[in-house]
Amino acid sequence: MAGTRWLSAWALASVALGAASLLVPLYFVAIGGETLMLGVLAGVAAAAGAPGALVFGRVADRTGRRRSLVLLALGLATAALVLVSLTERAWLVIAGNGLLWFASGAVAPVLTLLVTVGAAERDWSARFALLNRYQGWGWAGGLVLGLLWTTLLTGPLGPLVAQQTLLWVCALATAAAAVLAGGWLPSDPPTLDRPRGSRIARAVARSRRLPVRSATFPVGPGRLYWLTRSMHPREVVARFSPKLTVYFAGVVAFFLGFGVFWGPLPLYLSRTLGFDSSVVFALYLVSSVGSALFYDRAGALAERYSPSGLQVGGLLARAGLHPAVAVVGLWFPATLAGTVVNGVLFLLIGVAWAVIAVTAASLVTRLAPAAIRGEALGLYTAISGLANGVGAVLGGWLGGIGFLLAFAVAGALVLVGAVLVGVVWRRSSAASLADGSLSAQ
Repeated sequence: MAGTRWLSAWALASVALGAASLLVPLYFVAIGGETLMLGVLAGVAAAAGAPGALVFGRVADRTGRRRSLVLLALGLATAALVLVSLTERAWLVIAGNGLLWFASGAVAPVLTLLVTVGAAERDWSARFALLNRYQGWGWAGGLVLGLLWTTLLTGPLGPLVAQQTLLWVCALATAAAAVLAGGWLPSDPPTLDRPRGSRIARAVARSRRLPVRSATFPVGPGRLYWLTRSMHPREVVARFSPKLTVYFAGVVAFFLGFGVFWGPLPLYLSRTLGFDSSVVFALYLVSSVGSALFYDRAGALAERYSPSGLQVGGLLARAGLHPAVAVVGLWFPATLAGTVVNGVLFLLIGVAWAVIAVTAASLVTRLAPAAIRGEALGLYTAISGLANGVGAVLGGWLGGIGFLLAFAVAGALVLVGAVLVGVVWRRSSAASLADGSLSAQ
């Protein structure tokens, strides 16, 4: 394990990122940010990771300067957190948060490269799973840190100061991670060591382990880089089957719905329902851990039953759960009963996401022609991230009109996605029956 000791430094940085993923939106609400701008904040964050991954991944590929790029990304993350903590101007918070998630996305493909150092190719998938475990549970640790910090310090310091001090702690954590990484990261190779990108892309495509963070931040810029590294968009689209085209239309619809839901959610929970920051952190933690604990079970179910059918079930659950959050808010104010009911809803949202995320990898792999499976997975990541960002902005606008409307639209979009995936399920079932009849003859 000496060669992967630097993963502990990345886990520390992931603690900061996990806390900041919710802390910055809550801080934005505390300084008076409005619903539409909160949606913009979430949309910019969702979109910023992909260009960071593409830029840093390409530089790491061509120059081999992996160590320097990791340290640069951690430095950018530290600067972003400091910037956010020192300003109460909405546009600066949006810019700082965008820089933070640019840095997070930028470091992802470089870490994928580093985790393969010294490992045989057959062990790469296990190394990616190890990276995800360090990152995912670090992320969950950040949510726990946010829960404890805001619970203990909101009373004596006030919400705004408690959040600012936690931002400073997060900045110190990323700075400390950079110092530790500087001592633990492997040295850059003396000669350019090509990363054998096509092999890494295939290994990434095979790796289905998902980190805890996916429940509330379902964007994978590291996968996006490797799976689209050699992609020719026209060639990929030209090879799309009708079923894959319908499925990607469904992906656009349900990720738009996810963005509409998550974008304005922090303001709804904190300002409309009156939950303090610690309760909001607890709800997000319940959702994330619920997903993490159900990923393996979802994978086992996907191997036993139809992935498309399971995904339809998960999407139907999310289609109902999104507006249910608003309905429960009308029935239960910020009381103990309301907190418990919301906790159950968020747990179910996390479990449903585990089913959707795991079955998506299986579906894209099965529906895409063998020659473009890796690129199709990368395209899925790109489309989901873009739709999630656009949905967050739309959710912010709709939330300004009414949160019940926003969450109802979120549920309707996910329902449309479920219908389209159901079409794929029906066509796949019909094709399987036809193949069985031919075989019998």
